[in-house]
Amino acid sequence: MTLAGAVETTEASAPPRARGAVRLSVKPLGRQTALDGLRVSGSLKLVFPRPVGDGLDAVLVNTAGGVTGGDRFTAELRAETGTALTLTTQAAERAYRALGDDPGRIATKIAIEPDARLAWLPQETILFDGANLARSLVADLAGTARFLLVEPVLFGRRLMGEELRRARFTDRVEIRRDGRTLWLDATRLAGDIAATLDRPAIAAGGRAAALVVYAAPDAEPMRDRLRALLPATAGASLAAPDLLVARFVAADGYALRETLVPAIKLLNRNEIPRPWML
Repeated sequence: MTLAGAVETTEASAPPRARGAVRLSVKPLGRQTALDGLRVSGSLKLVFPRPVGDGLDAVLVNTAGGVTGGDRFTAELRAETGTALTLTTQAAERAYRALGDDPGRIATKIAIEPDARLAWLPQETILFDGANLARSLVADLAGTARFLLVEPVLFGRRLMGEELRRARFTDRVEIRRDGRTLWLDATRLAGDIAATLDRPAIAAGGRAAALVVYAAPDAEPMRDRLRALLPATAGASLAAPDLLVARFVAADGYALRETLVPAIKLLNRNEIPRPWML
């Protein structure tokens, strides 16, 4: 596959585009969390491991094997009052080299009702040289809803000698409570991403990073407990009384996961999805 501009493609020769959509809602059933609605289409699937506690775990599977230019994936998730839902992915998502200027797009919409909790814990997104990926996530929280977001990204695989010299990555996260914006975060990296990450004020040579956001009534007391787990290349701040935000930078994916796993356990009631196990 060649980079944009290297060859001229026609509609007949353009690669097929992957499409996938998931819509999931959960409801209380006694003390348990149960499915309320489920719809999947295209190359996105959901599987449900046997529950360990009262909540429901769901694993997203991308049968297309990755994301490239022009692909479209969407997920809509809703947790009703009194429920607990954890979402993860079967494996790391891979953003491959893309033809043309049309990015692969991943859009996630989350709604959490009062006294419900939802953990969005996808495994790493791995960017390959030539990737063109645009992601967005919007989470609407009502009242006392709890939300944990963990988004790890690998900028190439260091052990494989991969470097991102021509790639594009945009990411936008918005979290609202009762219609008021709690957190808005946007990232845009383009061109020689490896050179950008080598800058001391950006990542000082790190090739793995993660954003962690914990929106919950007990965010403030969690701050010091989280800070006690962090290495020198990570930091945590209280953005609001109910909003804890942390950023992680690491040399590679393994080092990042070593730090993230204890943080997830702390913020997710000592629970972590099976695919996350080291």
